Amino acid sequence: MSLAGESLLPAKVTSQGILVEHLQEFWSETLSAAQSQSTLESKLQALQCHFTWDLDASRSKLYRLRNELEDIGTEGGCSWQGHIYNLQGYIHYQLGSIKDAQSFFSRAAEAFRQMRNTVSDEGPWLVVNYGNLAWLHYHKGDQAKSRAYLSKVNTLMTEYPPSQDEIHPEIYAEKAWTLMKFSKEKKLLAVDYFERAIRLQPDMVEWHTSHVLALVNASKYDRELEANILDRMRIAKEQDPENLYLAALYLEACAKNGENAQDEARELARRVLSKPVSSYSGITPLLRLYRIYVSMDEAIGLVEEVLERHPHERYLKWCAANCYIKKIFIDRDNPLEQSRIDRAISLLREVISLYPRSSLKIKTGLASIYGQSDQKDKGDQIYEELLESDLDPEEAQVLYNHYAKYLHFVRRETYRLIEYHMKAAEIPLQSSYRDNSIRTLERIRERNRNRMCREIEKFLANLQD
Repeated sequence: MSLAGESLLPAKVTSQGILVEHLQEFWSETLSAAQSQSTLESKLQALQCHFTWDLDASRSKLYRLRNELEDIGTEGGCSWQGHIYNLQGYIHYQLGSIKDAQSFFSRAAEAFRQMRNTVSDEGPWLVVNYGNLAWLHYHKGDQAKSRAYLSKVNTLMTEYPPSQDEIHPEIYAEKAWTLMKFSKEKKLLAVDYFERAIRLQPDMVEWHTSHVLALVNASKYDRELEANILDRMRIAKEQDPENLYLAALYLEACAKNGENAQDEARELARRVLSKPVSSYSGITPLLRLYRIYVSMDEAIGLVEEVLERHPHERYLKWCAANCYIKKIFIDRDNPLEQSRIDRAISLLREVISLYPRSSLKIKTGLASIYGQSDQKDKGDQIYEELLESDLDPEEAQVLYNHYAKYLHFVRRETYRLIEYHMKAAEIPLQSSYRDNSIRTLERIRERNRNRMCREIEKFLANLQD
């Protein structure tokens, strides 16, 4: 007889029952946690932020973007500063630096609060930023903080509801500005998103300006967008007279249209010189305008003058290096004096050290300058090192195209240049470098003077397949 309350089962059976109970409890908790994580993931996927905008890019592209954003600077009070920090945070995350990513996302929030200058510290301009932070904390394994930022997003969306079937214009604008930095397809989408933002909130001058800049970018891929673009640029310039980047692009478009813009270009140069150094200051399109429609020597004189005023600005050194590269290539049949060649080599070597992760084109430019200044061994060495390096397809395509030209103009090796134009063309990435290599191969085939013409014919036919 057992005492009241005592188990009638053997001890072994009782312990097995307890074990089963614990296992059931464990699996129940595990399933609940998995379901909770799945719910969190689905909510994160529904956010509008950099982590959900399909911003796929190679590491070389990410490094170039990182440098481009750094070169914008912070002195001029850029109206896109919050957006710049948000994108920088995302890029640093993609490059593996969570600490830097969090730092830039925090700076973005503060920049938005300063730029909007509203009574409330919060507004719809923070939706993307909070979405980024929700994703970042999720990737860090901190689900509590991730949910906290999700809650902040939901609160803002409740307080500032978008129109039916739309997202908030602030989100459209940031998404458009961000997509401008990526692929051809993204650049075309940017035009549409700016138009939606402006339709919903037409009083934002910087959105109108950036919409026109997006049109200029996208028109390279869709000629239909060129219609009335000069008039649109003129109107945007009148609405945003202090935007010298737009002013330089407008003058360049006028010059391309046959107008004499030399006096206006020189006047604009004085204004650009008075501004803080920034890739947004207008110096890049202004130098291009000078090189093509004023004179190459004046372009070099202008960039050297700016460098004298700001001798430590790496972006200006990059601009100067590019001017010298183009000058030397244009005057290939009329060699420059040695002092200018020495200046170019010195600048390019410094720029390579300042942009160690994104200076492929500067390196190939330096190799070509060496090749044209009786230092072919140094040019060969640069290319040998580049050809042995670990490059992604985008970089490899650029390298093969440039090396083919080096083999043509410097080494005079016809058969090897054909080989490298083929290497560039067979990489299935649409770009100006691939197009250039294909056109070069087509010209060689059409001349029918090379014993590789049949091989080129077969290669081009396979490309079309």
